Amino acid sequence: MFARYKKPSAATRTSAVPPRPEDVRMPEESAKPARTAHLRPKAAPTAPARAEPTDKEVQRRRRLDQVKSELHKRLLENLNLAALEHASEAELRSEISAIAAEALGELNVVLNTEERATLNQDLYFEVMGLGPLEPLLKDDSVNDILVNGPQRVFIERNGKLELSEVTFRDEKHLLRIIDKIVSAVGRRVDESNPYVDARLADGSRFNAMVPPVAVDGSLVSIRKFKKEKLGIDDLVRFGAFSEEMAIYLEAAVATRLNVIVSGGTGSGKTTTLNALSSFIDNSERILTIEDTAELQLQQEHVGRMESRPANVEGKGAVTQRDCLRNALRMRPDRIIVGETRGEEVIDMLQAMNTGHDGSMTTIHANSARDAISRLENMVAMAGIEMPLKAVRSQIGSAVNLIVQASRLQDGTRRMLSVTEVTGMEGEVITLQEIFRFERTGIEPDGRILGHFTGTGLRSHYADRFKRWGYDLPISIYDEVQGH
Repeated sequence: MFARYKKPSAATRTSAVPPRPEDVRMPEESAKPARTAHLRPKAAPTAPARAEPTDKEVQRRRRLDQVKSELHKRLLENLNLAALEHASEAELRSEISAIAAEALGELNVVLNTEERATLNQDLYFEVMGLGPLEPLLKDDSVNDILVNGPQRVFIERNGKLELSEVTFRDEKHLLRIIDKIVSAVGRRVDESNPYVDARLADGSRFNAMVPPVAVDGSLVSIRKFKKEKLGIDDLVRFGAFSEEMAIYLEAAVATRLNVIVSGGTGSGKTTTLNALSSFIDNSERILTIEDTAELQLQQEHVGRMESRPANVEGKGAVTQRDCLRNALRMRPDRIIVGETRGEEVIDMLQAMNTGHDGSMTTIHANSARDAISRLENMVAMAGIEMPLKAVRSQIGSAVNLIVQASRLQDGTRRMLSVTEVTGMEGEVITLQEIFRFERTGIEPDGRILGHFTGTGLRSHYADRFKRWGYDLPISIYDEVQGH
């Protein structure tokens, strides 16, 4: 039997769960509100601006960049590139340090100890890593790296974007790093093929677009791969959803409801899908299909597939639809598609309707109703001529549950809604919301206040849950508030 989600004891919740937003009381409103009551809350204090470097510092930085460029050329000339993969990191660093010291002497450049150490580190990253991006890739607090040309590199921490101090020497330097990434996975990017998707060695998702399509310099986006998979307990502790919602979602996944996780970019769809997959029994055969392999399922019987773009000659493409069609011939118990956004929706709906219960996928949409509309549009874009009622009937019978995730203005990620698909009334797909996140206000520092609540409606699948041994109490659907 499935391992049940266990609500932490009161003592555990006190120590592990941060104070609930509803426990933070808003000031009492007077009987007659002030005229300024509708004005925006005070903006969060901004971080102090970085001090502008002096002309002397700018000149020295440029000189160091020139020296670094020259030393990099010498390294490529002097290092035995064929032996790099067999050398240890200590040996390579020692060799780089020796070559750099010799070159600095020839160039008559004097550096202090800190500058020399930084230079050697940067040179090591240039030879063995991804140059200026390497420190950001090693920083676990950074979630996204966004490069807007060689001089502006933004990072996302805790859901907030900030400008980093990392820069490239020039556009040529940035293009060289991009080429190093894409050539490692057998791709190429140039004027004739100005954009590319790839996956870094650690699993991070990489996208780049180069001039002339990128007007002000190459654009790079890296969504970092999370080494530590967040489980249901972690997401509850972080306030992504409530304990009652976790109990309900375990029953939904374990009893093989077909689930769609809906949300915008960066809303936590893949993280949510990973967490929900932990409720799948270890004895089931699961096949995953993704454009970029990000899912981290822990079950024993998992087959992973990844689509592939066409090569330079325009041949050899393997689409998600190709993978999905083959997956149906591989005796899967469940099929998980990382993201449905094209004609593969037809095969996904057919799989959900033909015995592959418990399948899951994600979709870009702003609400449960929008997710249904997106599915309808994707079916139409696939070129399948079906009456709208027939399309809706197919969706209504295939999809059982829509989980809506969102990233709020303060950078936090919340499960805004859990909605059941209950069938058809006439030509309209009927939905029933079971849980929602209700906003109650906003703190002066910009933090969103709110709580999760049940709508009080009994689940449409309550009898199914009971037959499978998940007899959820009626109180779980009541307006029990959670962080």
